[in-house]
Amino acid sequence: MRVLVTGGAGFVGSNLVDRLINDGNDVVIIDNLSSGKKENINPKAEFYNIDISEMNVRGKCSMFEGVDVVFHTAAKARVQPSIDNPLDFNNVNVNGTLNMLKACVDYGVKRFVFSSSSSVYGNVETTPTPETHKLNPMSPYALQKLIGEQYCKLFSELYGLETVCLRYFNVYGERQLLEGAYCLVMGVFAQQRLNGKPMTIRGDGEQRRDFTYVGDVVEANIKAAKYGHPYLEVSGETFNIGYG
Repeated sequence: MRVLVTGGAGFVGSNLVDRLINDGNDVVIIDNLSSGKKENINPKAEFYNIDISEMNVRGKCSMFEGVDVVFHTAAKARVQPSIDNPLDFNNVNVNGTLNMLKACVDYGVKRFVFSSSSSVYGNVETTPTPETHKLNPMSPYALQKLIGEQYCKLFSELYGLETVCLRYFNVYGERQLLEGAYCLVMGVFAQQRLNGKPMTIRGDGEQRRDFTYVGDVVEANIKAAKYGHPYLEVSGETFNIGYG
């Protein structure tokens, strides 16, 4: 199978690429390396250094030719930076996603797997949180992920493109960010352990979050790409990807 991974040099995307290649697939990567790293790029993949927000012309999307599945992991991530720079984030997370969906339609791609986020729920009232929970995005990033989900559903209905949206819950694992102003708590803990320092506990230590290993997120993407059943339609659907 020939597959394309946007953001294939990033945290989730590069782990997904490695698994896909190990499974014997031909893999194309699109990444502008704004947050992804060159060292994450699998040498067996076909790589294009391109910004997805600028790919709105058919001639620029020829790498979609013959692709069966697109895994869309590319995005500007994190809540606070999206609040500081909502226009830049919208251009990539909304316009970039729309460009990818349109390219899939133009080139006859069968299925599109979208990396969304549990942030679309906002402050939840129920845990574990079901997909039927009310949606209340509380940042530009969260809203942009929800818009991406809605575009996916719309493209399934209007153009027949099979789309599946996956809402990730706090992903951690190999190649996660370990430093910087926007490093998440699991990265902070990992860096502290690597340096032999005690792990920092905030407040009373009773806070609870759902953390999901990146290998499980990769597995969810692959299942979303392959799943098909005459009695259970997944196209246009959204699924939580968490540990519970």
